[in-house]
Amino acid sequence: MARMQILLTNDDGWDAPGLAALKELAAPFGDIHTVAPRDPHSYAGHRVTTDVPLTLIETGPREYHLSGTPADCVRVALTSLLPRIDFVLSGINRGGNLGADIHSSGTVAAAREAALLGRHALAISQYVRRDLPLNWSQSVRLALPVVERILKGDREPRGYWNLNLPHVDADATPDTCHCEPDSQPLDVQFERTGNSFRYTGTYATRPRTSGCDVDCCFQGAITVSLLRA
Repeated sequence: MARMQILLTNDDGWDAPGLAALKELAAPFGDIHTVAPRDPHSYAGHRVTTDVPLTLIETGPREYHLSGTPADCVRVALTSLLPRIDFVLSGINRGGNLGADIHSSGTVAAAREAALLGRHALAISQYVRRDLPLNWSQSVRLALPVVERILKGDREPRGYWNLNLPHVDADATPDTCHCEPDSQPLDVQFERTGNSFRYTGTYATRPRTSGCDVDCCFQGAITVSLLRA
């Protein structure tokens, strides 16, 4: 049986520690190819580039960075560079992509672009608390069984997944919650000084709906949401 061909990308940039963790996570499941943004594109959403050329640079065996957005990376890879890709993994993002974040997340946009182009995909994000150190090895350990089930399970047409990892103590064994994304808005607040507006909203105090992804992840569960392009 042919080995699965897996594309990796992210929105934190090609040299981000979360992408290194994703490479470790994906390695057991097939042949790994990486096309990641040259520069960070957090909160870029589903922005794509059509008005200027994109530059692709090889950084290692089966590894490239591109002068574009996460969605650009997926577009170039699946249409022009690596047309035999079976599955796209995007992440591991430093910071949660829960609920309303889905609309502004470059990490999730990469997975959505893959679904639009006929591939199945999974976006992975690591929620970050300020009171705990971030351990990428723990992120890999928590995500591994969930990723394995998704890669080996049934797949819906134009479906893609959004996985968020809680930030928990090293010895924690969090439950996995299959849930809907929360439709509540973020904590949107601004401080005005003359004509200048500085965002002062707090991620952790955002409204949340019981049983949806924000609430479950904030309470220490791994959240998985099936989305459709």
